[in-house]
Amino acid sequence: MVRLDGGRFRMGTDSACAVPGDGERPSREVEVHSFAIDPVAVSNRDFADFVEATGYVTDSERLGWSFVFEGRLSRRLRRSGIVERLPAAHWWCRISGADWRRPEGPGSSIERRLDHPVLHVSHNDAVAYSSWAGCRLPTEAEWEYAARGGTGSDFPWGEELEPGGEHRCNVWQGDFPNRDDGADGYRGTCPVDTFEPNGFGLYNMIGNVWEWCADWFAPRLPPAGTRDPQGPPAGVARVIRGGSHLCHASYCNRYRASARTHNTPDSATGHTGFRCAMTMN
Repeated sequence: MVRLDGGRFRMGTDSACAVPGDGERPSREVEVHSFAIDPVAVSNRDFADFVEATGYVTDSERLGWSFVFEGRLSRRLRRSGIVERLPAAHWWCRISGADWRRPEGPGSSIERRLDHPVLHVSHNDAVAYSSWAGCRLPTEAEWEYAARGGTGSDFPWGEELEPGGEHRCNVWQGDFPNRDDGADGYRGTCPVDTFEPNGFGLYNMIGNVWEWCADWFAPRLPPAGTRDPQGPPAGVARVIRGGSHLCHASYCNRYRASARTHNTPDSATGHTGFRCAMTMN
């Protein structure tokens, strides 16, 4: 893990790019104490070690299905009759047999993606892994502090997504949701240590996969001056941060350090993972 000394920082944003209803605005100064955080997201190899050691069964495996982006499905699977599209977001499908071992459903495999982030893990699954590893999930404030890498900009490297035309993260390239041209080198996820790390030595805090945080979600940030904010004491959804390989400015510009959204603790998808943190004295 990478130890971060913590301190005061401006959480949230004053920018017009904030998504209405997410509670990003306005920015305010908060404080986090020293903590440590994984430099990379938990990989398929990491999660496989956990499952082998404990026999753990994920929420998706218990339910027998998970959510998969339609553009990642094989032609055979699309013709199989098990594809159930979601009416509210037609590019998401409920796929029987999709789980962390089979990220695109039956016939898919992680065999060549052991160094990619684990997918189809719920908040419950992330907590179970973290506990086994002697760690915990980062708080939302810790996550944002870490993601910024010592900067106050939208991205850890500055204000432009692709400075000088250089790709710094894994997000959707092309016409969403119809065509991902993979201009950044990847269609789908990339290995957890791809691209240059931020100023704290952390990889892929922006893009690749959404990351679970410890906090319950509320459509507002903690008050200015809060020390080690924890979010509300209860709720119906947990915070996720960082955006994913499916983010695109035409639909979801949440691939920024201040951006936030949420999902229910037992939900799992093909674009959500996590990394671990630890309290330091």
